[in-house]
Amino acid sequence: MRPALIVAICGMIGLLLSPGRAQDAGASGEQAFNNSCRTCHTVKDGDNRVGPHLHGIIGRKAGSVEKFPYSGPMKSADIVWDESTLTRFIEDPDAVVSGNGMKPYTGVRSAEDRAKIVAFLKSPGK
Repeated sequence: MRPALIVAICGMIGLLLSPGRAQDAGASGEQAFNNSCRTCHTVKDGDNRVGPHLHGIIGRKAGSVEKFPYSGPMKSADIVWDESTLTRFIEDPDAVVSGNGMKPYTGVRSAEDRAKIVAFLKSPGK
């Protein structure tokens, strides 16, 4: 490999791994969340709205936020939210928990936006 090509590749890798790039990714995840989820949900712990808060959702049992009136199917769902299950739920909630109570929401069609939302929800403090 030519030295100039190696330097160029290393520079691009450095840009991809730089803190600014991570902040951009977090901002785009927050924007995707705001566009698709914020009408009913927040990431602030204890701040339930039309939907339950999503603070700390990764690793949490479905239907378990205290003082939130979940649908029967969501309360009895045998799910602990992980990245895969949450991604599938964001895409098509009824396919994961039929009768989930999220009407008229029908899901996020963009795989890129789903990934951004899950990354945002997984980020520290969310």
